[in-house]
Amino acid sequence: MFLRAEDLEARLGELDRQLMDPNLSGQRDRYKLVTREHSEVSRMVAVVHSLQAAEQERADLAELLADPDMREMALVDKERLDAQIPELEQQLRLMMLPPDPYEGRNVILEIRAGTGGDEAALFAGDLFRMYMRYADTKRWKTEILSSSEITVAGSANGFKEVICLITGHTVYSHLKYEAGVHRVQRVPVTETQGRVHTSAATVALLPEADEVEIKIKEGDIRTDVFRAGGPGGQSVNTTDSAVRLTHIPTGLVVICQDEKSQTKNKAKALKVLSARLLERERSQQAAIEAADRKSQVGSGDRSERIRTYNFPQNRLTDHRVTGADGSTFTLYKLDKIITGDLEEVITGVTGHFQAEALRAAEHGG
Repeated sequence: MFLRAEDLEARLGELDRQLMDPNLSGQRDRYKLVTREHSEVSRMVAVVHSLQAAEQERADLAELLADPDMREMALVDKERLDAQIPELEQQLRLMMLPPDPYEGRNVILEIRAGTGGDEAALFAGDLFRMYMRYADTKRWKTEILSSSEITVAGSANGFKEVICLITGHTVYSHLKYEAGVHRVQRVPVTETQGRVHTSAATVALLPEADEVEIKIKEGDIRTDVFRAGGPGGQSVNTTDSAVRLTHIPTGLVVICQDEKSQTKNKAKALKVLSARLLERERSQQAAIEAADRKSQVGSGDRSERIRTYNFPQNRLTDHRVTGADGSTFTLYKLDKIITGDLEEVITGVTGHFQAEALRAAEHGG
């Protein structure tokens, strides 16, 4: 476990020297990479030092354990260290996994109503508000890039589609496993006989693209402008401020109409288009490496789900996470989760995928 300690400290020293180079601050992309690696290596070195100190402290307890007068106190310290050391070792193993190239990125969150008509749109709205409240607890910044709101039961509280930029250092690492089909089981507000319906919404998480990664040629984009519309089709703008961008080589289309300024709508649309192009490249590369890999969100059908939100039972179930006994990860606190209390869900799902990554690394692939 300590074989790489000297190498890590040597690398940290090299990164310190690079950060002191006055020329580095003028190289934005290079500076970002160096500072990100410096942060990661610093954390690894700190854990290595903590682990070494704990191991040494436990070794030093041998004499105290042999002393009848000190044994009881030494046993308390040994119990603490026996619990602490495996946790530090696990933390270090996770840090030594190959880093996700998109760690530290901002993300573009896309939520779309799937199967289920108006109820699916209402659920898409619930998911959007859930993530926005969770973002608030993390003090992340959020900005709606595009939305298509609908009126249901007399109030505009559902979305056919909503796209939002979430900005913060740990956004991607916290939310990257949220992508997929989310299924809801509840009695819709439009249901007159009290029957439980099943609907679905899709969630996509796209890492924000750096300018150096995705360069879009002006000639590859067709720009159309039109008058923006509001919920239920009502006009909210008397000028042609809405923008539709079509990326001709791929056929990708992005529409932004939330701003009154055509320029602002186009800038937002370009941001979304860049993220989708980056995700397209990433998906194509993943398909080459694993031809049977499924797409991120599927078709939006009820059966292609990663998670179920059962309101009558106040239950959330993540179908990807199973215990040693075959049980599925389930929490009976949906009323709190849907209002943004996502921490236990995020921790459980992230821990599952980290454990899978460790197993794969230990078995060589």
